[in-house]
Parts: sequence; C-alpha cells; structure tokens
Amino acid sequence: MDIGTGLLPAFARGCAVLGSGGGGPVAISRAAAMQALEDHGPVSVVQPGDLAPDTLVMPVGTAGSTAVMSERICGVNEPVHLRAKVEELFGAPVGAVMASEIGGANGCLAVAWAAVTGLPLVDADGMSRAFPGMDQTVMELHGVPPTPAVVCDERGRTVVIENVTGRWLERLVRSALEAFGGQMATSEYILRGAQVATCTALGSVTRALRLGTSLPEPLITGKVAETAGSILVEGLGRDLGRLARIEAGSEFHAVIEDGTPLALVPDVIALLDTRTEEVLRVEQIRYGLRVSVVTVPCDPIWHTPGGLRLAGPAAFGLTGLSGEGSPS
Repeated sequence: MDIGTGLLPAFARGCAVLGSGGGGPVAISRAAAMQALEDHGPVSVVQPGDLAPDTLVMPVGTAGSTAVMSERICGVNEPVHLRAKVEELFGAPVGAVMASEIGGANGCLAVAWAAVTGLPLVDADGMSRAFPGMDQTVMELHGVPPTPAVVCDERGRTVVIENVTGRWLERLVRSALEAFGGQMATSEYILRGAQVATCTALGSVTRALRLGTSLPEPLITGKVAETAGSILVEGLGRDLGRLARIEAGSEFHAVIEDGTPLALVPDVIALLDTRTEEVLRVEQIRYGLRVSVVTVPCDPIWHTPGGLRLAGPAAFGLTGLSGEGSPS
C-alpha cells in the first residue's frame, strides 16, 4: 500500500481521532505531509514481516509545545539530520521510518518525513494513540532501550542522549526544550526489523486510514454545558436527558455517566464537532459546542498490568475507577 495525496486526508483524520484530544495540531502536519508527497511522491507502507531482521527502523516524532508547533512549522531538514546521526550511532543505514506515536500531529509527520527521506513507513507505531510521555510506549513495556536517542532542530543542532531510562529520557528532553525554542524533532527507542513485530503497536497506519473513513457510533451526542474543571456534555436529540462528564488533561481521559465510566484511558476518547465533523483537541473545547463523543480501543497491551501502570487511569490522577492501574 502507498499513501499519496489522495489517501492523506482520511489518514490525517484518523490520526486526529487517535490523538484522543492531544498530540498536537494535525492540520499543520497534514499540510507538511501534503507538500512532501507532492514534492517526492507517495510513501510505501510496509508490514513488519517485510523487513529484514537487521533492518534499522527509526521512530520519528516531535516533542514540545503545540502552540509553538502552530507557529513554527517543522521543515524538511529535521528527518535528514535525525537519519544522519542515527546511522552514525548505529553504524548502519536506516531502512524504514516508523511513527513514534500515530495519534495527533506525529502520525502525519511520519508520512512527511518518510517522503522526504525516500524511506518506507512501517505499518506500526509506538503507542497506538497519543500519550504525553515519551516513555509511554509499547517498546518501553517490551524492554527496548530508549537510548541512544537523538533530538535536533531544523538547523541541525543535535543532542544525543545515552544511558538513561525512559523516564529520565522524558526529563532530559523536557529540560532541553527551552534551548530548542519549545520544539524539537526526536528519534528514540530505535529498533531492528526483527523487533517491530513483537515490540510495537501493529497496524497503526492502516487503522488510522480506516478510522478516517468510518468512525464508531457516538457514546453520546450533545452540547458542551461546562468547561470549568470537568467537561460536561448535555445530551441532545436521542440522548436528551443524559449528562456525561469528561475528564481531560493533555488528552481526554474518561467519560463518566451517572458515576459509571463509559470510556477510560488508555482507550481513545475523541470529541467531534457535530456541525463541521472536525476532530477537536482538548484546548478547542468551548461552552455551547455541539459534540459527538466516541471511543476507540487502544492496543491490547495497554490493558495488561504493566500497561495500566504506565498509562492507565491512575497514571493520570484518576482513582476509584474500574480498569485503573497504579502509576509506575
């Protein structure tokens, strides 16, 4: 399968849904991907089984402020700098690109950067959605080392981080963001072809394409009645009389009705503007918006004890809810 300009809009919409209200502005990265595809042609999407066992696979993404991303659009140089440094560190050519997280802006950026580098894009990612932490990855759960990790900007200013855990990687990258102006390109949890089939969230690219074309039925459709603290959605139409509470941080974390969770992180929760069908980010929620609330299952590994410790409800400060785990 190839992703070209024709499939990109559906793919981008699916990435927005998998952002679960976070992951950065998809419209910006979709425009970057569209330009890259027009300049370099379609991107080949390969299955893990198509990779040679020793193929060097480079996860790519960005870290930083979504506000900065809206004003300082990523260019075409970052993946070139990342690739050069990764190849230097590992002494081997990069054979494929993979999205660090399929949800939000990074899903489309992976397409853009695969086009720029002329590399295939693996039908997998590190999260099966968007999470705020760089260590909240399937690779972390499988014991793939997060380092050496590479961060850089469009000018080629590059930092290599080595010999740290995933949690320390997160701390060091966040500390470096100020020097990088609030945004950087990243590659971490770099892995080989043989590891992709067992240590990543599989089928993420094709899943985003499917979601961009067809979404599940809403949990509730209604009007945003309050945004102070929790988000309250009053049901309208066939949902008249219902009231749902949505808890959110960087992403949407829970949908609760009458004290019963309808959906919980790590599963994906997305809100769509029912008038425009735009997928909404947390910061776009306003009083009076008509919204549809949908949920999409995450990769099953996130419902294991280890997955729930790393990215379950309790990891985001939610307690007393079924399905929660303890923060690691």
